[in-house]
Amino acid sequence: MDARSPAPRDAVVARHADLIESALDAIRTRRAWSPFKDSPSTKIHGPDKPVAGKAAFEAQLGQRFALDLPGVTEWVGAEVSPYTQQPLGVTYPVSTPEALIAAAQAAMPDWAAVSPDLRAALCVEMAVRLYDVNFEMAHGVMHVAGQSYTQAFSGSGPNALDRGIEALAYAVKAMRDVAPNGRYERDFAGERVVLDKTYSIVPRGVGLVICCASFPTWNAYPAMFASLATGNPVIVKPHPIAVLPMAIVVRECRRVLADHGFDPNLVTLAVDTLEAPVAQHLVDHPAVQIVDFTGSPRYGGHLERTVTGKLLFTETAGVNTVVVESAGDMDAAARAIARASCLFSAQMCTSPQVIYVRPDLADAFGQALVEQIDAIAGDPALAAGIMGAIQGAVSLKAVADVRAALDQHPKARVLREAAPYVHPQFPEARTLTPLVVAVDGSDPALYAEEHFGRCCSSCAWTAMRRWPRRPGWPANMARSRPICTPPTRPSSTARRRCTSRRAPI
Repeated sequence: MDARSPAPRDAVVARHADLIESALDAIRTRRAWSPFKDSPSTKIHGPDKPVAGKAAFEAQLGQRFALDLPGVTEWVGAEVSPYTQQPLGVTYPVSTPEALIAAAQAAMPDWAAVSPDLRAALCVEMAVRLYDVNFEMAHGVMHVAGQSYTQAFSGSGPNALDRGIEALAYAVKAMRDVAPNGRYERDFAGERVVLDKTYSIVPRGVGLVICCASFPTWNAYPAMFASLATGNPVIVKPHPIAVLPMAIVVRECRRVLADHGFDPNLVTLAVDTLEAPVAQHLVDHPAVQIVDFTGSPRYGGHLERTVTGKLLFTETAGVNTVVVESAGDMDAAARAIARASCLFSAQMCTSPQVIYVRPDLADAFGQALVEQIDAIAGDPALAAGIMGAIQGAVSLKAVADVRAALDQHPKARVLREAAPYVHPQFPEARTLTPLVVAVDGSDPALYAEEHFGRCCSSCAWTAMRRWPRRPGWPANMARSRPICTPPTRPSSTARRRCTSRRAPI
């Protein structure tokens, strides 16, 4: 369907009305709900979709990715598969930032003028179409990020789309809370004053979505749908080594917009290179009024310090901690922590890095943790499904640097060396199993900073009632404190203590 015969707009609103109402009910009740299935099983999707998705991915290799973007100056591509360690050969159009921003501004008035219900319905239509091409997306995410096939399908597909629908629901709720009109009546000094007021939802400006390399869609969907639903065009800036997933996203969103008679430049792709980044240029442009960033603490911190007068949302990594105070079943506790430490080779911002262990449990827990990691690493099929592959050589270097630094810390003990496992489908895959180190709690130099990748520190502390913290430690060291305790029902006092950032464990 082309722009000369757009799809009926009323039909798309009616088609997705029930889904939007279900999403609104879910955010009101906080019940579990999803309009999507997060399993790639052929029992759900049939035998044809997985084959078609893989074929679509393979057909794109070595080709230009077709996007009719404004201001294209060249074509670039630098993606290398962590599974084959070979270039994908896909190239993408590079547009000047000025052309993308001008096109977004030109598209915004017509988009802002239509009803919020239509904008929301079209966002749902985008989500539905992205779900429909999720097998293609899964292979794309696998071969740029290193996620396992199952995780790429679910985590970067339906689970990420759920986040997008949730953000959309909150946007719809906020807009519905604005009355379109109202009458104001009041007596002033014996005179009746009557004002008929009209309220309009006005977009802020161009939204910029800066994606990370390891999980590109996770925060992109909520950022994109929240901005689009509220009338703002979106420029998507993917990481230079993980462009393909977001190119697929932009392609599908632009098709939805064009199919319904809107300017597809409401959603564009800002491709750059590691040598010539464009993110800061876009951030600094006065037309860009919303910035959603996912990535490194270094650049995220820079944005938090320097961006003013705009809406800024950041998600960066941190030093995630687990506190093992006691365990009724040590093996079960160690198994849960081992799986979390192995998932996607610890390349997520939620991956645990530091485990605080009560001193009298330290030896038993360390042994149990290593045994559980070995059980995963020793089963190639299980390891492939949980760990996936290492996205880049920089992560291998990070682990090697930590291992080398141990020579300067005589109290540190290596409980488990990092080592690759052989992937059963991709023998050339870049893989690495976790390095596990036992360190003294009084030696924070090894564990107080983030180590992105396969490093896990087990620390024994000396006093249960004193949180081991030092001046100058990152603030996020004290933000997240999962506790491993027997499965008893906590008292309200315990819940308050566990959810308070200031209360010591």
